Amino acid sequence: MDQEIAYGTEGKMRPAPSHTLTPPGESPPRPMVPRLPPDVYIRRRMVLGGMVAAVGMGATMGISRLLGDRAGTGTAQASDRQPQPADPVEALLTGFIAAENALPGTSEFAVRMEKPYVDMLHAWCDHDSARRGDTVTIFATTKAKTFTAEAFRFGWYGGKTGRRVWQADAPIAGLVQKSPTVDAKTNMRSCAHWKPSLTVDITNDWPPGMYMFRLIGDDGGNTFVPLTILEDRQAAVLVVSAITTWNAYNLYGGASLYEGEHGRSKVVTFDRPYHQSGSGHFFGGEYELVQMIESMGIDVAYTTSVDLHARPEQIAAGGYKAVISLAHDEYYSVPIRRALESARDAGVNLMFLGANAGFRRIRLEESTHGPHRLEVNYRVAKDDPLHGKGDQSLVTTEWRAAPAADPEAGLIGNYYESNPVKADMVVVNPGSWILEGTGLTKGHRFKDLVQNEYDRVTPEVQGTPYNIEVICHSPVVCRGKSSFADVTYYTDSSGAGVFATGTLWWERQLGALCDGTDTNHTDACYIRQMTANVLQAFVAGPAGVAHPSKSNLAALGIRKGYVKSAPVPVDEKSVGPAGESGTPPGT
Repeated sequence: MDQEIAYGTEGKMRPAPSHTLTPPGESPPRPMVPRLPPDVYIRRRMVLGGMVAAVGMGATMGISRLLGDRAGTGTAQASDRQPQPADPVEALLTGFIAAENALPGTSEFAVRMEKPYVDMLHAWCDHDSARRGDTVTIFATTKAKTFTAEAFRFGWYGGKTGRRVWQADAPIAGLVQKSPTVDAKTNMRSCAHWKPSLTVDITNDWPPGMYMFRLIGDDGGNTFVPLTILEDRQAAVLVVSAITTWNAYNLYGGASLYEGEHGRSKVVTFDRPYHQSGSGHFFGGEYELVQMIESMGIDVAYTTSVDLHARPEQIAAGGYKAVISLAHDEYYSVPIRRALESARDAGVNLMFLGANAGFRRIRLEESTHGPHRLEVNYRVAKDDPLHGKGDQSLVTTEWRAAPAADPEAGLIGNYYESNPVKADMVVVNPGSWILEGTGLTKGHRFKDLVQNEYDRVTPEVQGTPYNIEVICHSPVVCRGKSSFADVTYYTDSSGAGVFATGTLWWERQLGALCDGTDTNHTDACYIRQMTANVLQAFVAGPAGVAHPSKSNLAALGIRKGYVKSAPVPVDEKSVGPAGESGTPPGT
């Protein structure tokens, strides 16, 4: 199930909770306070850095003066790009993010999730990402006579988390489109033949970031359509939206890479709507990190997994200090994997805020609507037309499987094991810099934080870093077998740090307010503090310089074969992606 901002089943409009931890019966102590409005956070960082300035609370003009004219307009020309400074305070102050988030926001961007509303209007865009100056086309199907269209950018905005950037001047005529086509060989479902409903010019009024179009029919039907606005300037952090995973699980038209009316698809296309609310896995898998990083004022740029495939050189060209993989980032092409490896090898820090990342190998091919619109994943090597022909690294199996096995542990450190699981996360390394400021002690348990898929350090797997350090080591039982889930950190010879959470539920904790008033979610606030610690270290440059990893596997009894009979990886179609349970979180 998509993790939506949505109406609940009771029909009242409300944002879905951005965390799920509610320790029952606790009266926890006042937690650390990593979340602050952008201007307050920056002012504190300036004081810590020995800088003196006054920034008006929530005053756009004040922040604009602090960051320069580019921050005031939210734009940056290519000629304005400067190398990102190594000092973390300076990195936080560079760019337009703080000024953007000082603008008035809104929390009124939901769609109604209950049936029949999500079945009455569906739409897709011919671009998954765009730059200012581009024009995008939306294709919609609805029985409504007309529908409205608007676009929201997501961030912090004083806690309202959205800003309406655009709306259509007038209602758009509705149209019932033809049914999706079905490819007999691959079972792919496509809406590439649909007629356009509207075109949108992406002007300079659209700041780079993550967006949703919201379409609402005059009959009440509604849907989201995702779009990421790219930028080419240098920034401290690059966040990668895992849309290849969204597409893999998309059942619109009757089939996904997991299941279908007549079996699973072997190829899926972006030329169709996302099923249910249309938002993919943004809410409950990416939205919370966007809130947190923009609340901190960190200079961040956004891209998608498809764009990383198309332009693997963008990490080096962007001068990023860190790249963030979000909660469920399962589907990697060869260019995606190599781009991340090259970044690490060049000293760029990597954060994996989920589990099961880089597990499946895909190819991206062109459709009638452009390059990289078709996602190929045969899964069984002999079924792939490329098997035994040419470059075998392009055969679409699991990354750990023949004919070109390259286990994901060589990049992430952790290694995906299985699902489903629900267990407490257990701290075993409280002296780590990652836990600084939390006051947590050995044995602290984060209730039910290990969900739905999990990773662990598996020393017998080729490529597992020799110096990997385990922060949390959590007993789990999955499919009747005992094992562990791990939070890990290792450093590369380049100096890059690589942090991995080993659970799909970590990212969901990052939307907690953590201002001292939300005492029911103290564990989520500790997770935010740990994430903030990693972010602040990573924007300073190669984290291994200040925080080299030291293996603690022996002390924890982690050795080759120590889990005697581990659960085997399974096809996730029986449980779906993170949190898929039939209703949005919190309803």
